[in-house]
Amino acid sequence: MLFPSRIVLALCVLAGTLQGAQWPSWRGPNQDGITPDTGFPVKWDKSTHVRWRNELPEPGNASPIVWNGTVFITQALEDGKERTVMAFDRKTGKLLWQRGVRYDAKDPRHQTNPHCAASPVTDGECVVASFASAGVVAYDFAGKELWKADLGKQVHGWGQGSSPVIQGDQVIVYHGPGEFSTLVALDKRTGAIRWRVPLKEQHPPERWDGFAGKNDGMIGTFSTPLVVRTGGRDEIVLPVVNQLKAFDPRTGLVLWFADGINPLVYSSPTLGQGTLVVFGGFFGSGMFIRPGGAGDRTADLLFYERRLKKHTIGSSIVKDGYIYQSSTDGFGQCFELATGKLIWEERLPSTGASGQTWSSMVRSGDLLYVVNQSGDTLVLKASPKYELVSTNPIGEVSNSTLALSGGEVFLRTQSALYCIAETRKP
Repeated sequence: MLFPSRIVLALCVLAGTLQGAQWPSWRGPNQDGITPDTGFPVKWDKSTHVRWRNELPEPGNASPIVWNGTVFITQALEDGKERTVMAFDRKTGKLLWQRGVRYDAKDPRHQTNPHCAASPVTDGECVVASFASAGVVAYDFAGKELWKADLGKQVHGWGQGSSPVIQGDQVIVYHGPGEFSTLVALDKRTGAIRWRVPLKEQHPPERWDGFAGKNDGMIGTFSTPLVVRTGGRDEIVLPVVNQLKAFDPRTGLVLWFADGINPLVYSSPTLGQGTLVVFGGFFGSGMFIRPGGAGDRTADLLFYERRLKKHTIGSSIVKDGYIYQSSTDGFGQCFELATGKLIWEERLPSTGASGQTWSSMVRSGDLLYVVNQSGDTLVLKASPKYELVSTNPIGEVSNSTLALSGGEVFLRTQSALYCIAETRKP
């Protein structure tokens, strides 16, 4: 008997509800780093509360996603000659399948950013991965390739980082950074291009961020597009070189923009309490603005600081009028949402050689989780008063963001994929 796809999807969602909230994309179900689930462990190490560990073939920075009983990651092999999606059984960590595409041409990247840095995305019907110059590929849950879209070359000295986003019946991909940067909408069923908007990267007349006088030519955004709902419409929000822009998901036309972001951006925008929070990369700018409106909205910025005192790769969490984030050099920070005022800034502990973090914070209840490069997961209170709850060492380098689902923490290091939980579920 055949069931309509909507019924199948509804059954999948119900099963996921019983097992715990899905973590279907980078930064979770709403791209804000927050799960409605609670009951996650706050204390572990390599011999305590590790449900399973699966060795990975090569280093990678992409983060895991979770849907029902399956955990997905992207994984490069042969330094990017093979670009793959790996699917693991959630209960056991067993590899269910690995599928990918071959790409023999040479692609530049930073030595600390392996190929396949973009996390996959799913809606329970398909799994989509952006492999930069090797294309965008969709698979079903059994690993069968559904379609492949060739978007051309993506060339930047530091590689790629932006993850795809599913918005209704289309897949939104930022194909950049680099001279061929574009924002693209693909048909989710077929991979056909619905619209394509070139995003030419204009060098600023003046360089005022951390690269001023050092490497004025290094520009680009590694952000993941954020889909927000405001005023009865959807917007695709993306910081690009020198501007924050919002696009119409139906056409790709620019709805509004605000000047002031610096020309190199790593983190992605966050929507919290009706406000978009954006931090530029490498001692760049910070901007807060409400979505909606039209045209040049630079004058509508709620907060703007031209050059921040810390370098930021990770994206922010918003809760109860405060913003929480980790700076790249290993500091936790809390800002007041209404004013941008720094409330606290504390160096986070590290049990290894590096306390730096490329990871974005994630939140469950009033707890924040963030991973440093030594593989320590720091647990903090989401509070305007700094409180460190625990330091949880694994002892393996990690540049990835955690996935949280159903009381289980999924951690990707440069060596392995972990499932961490306090009790085994029946």
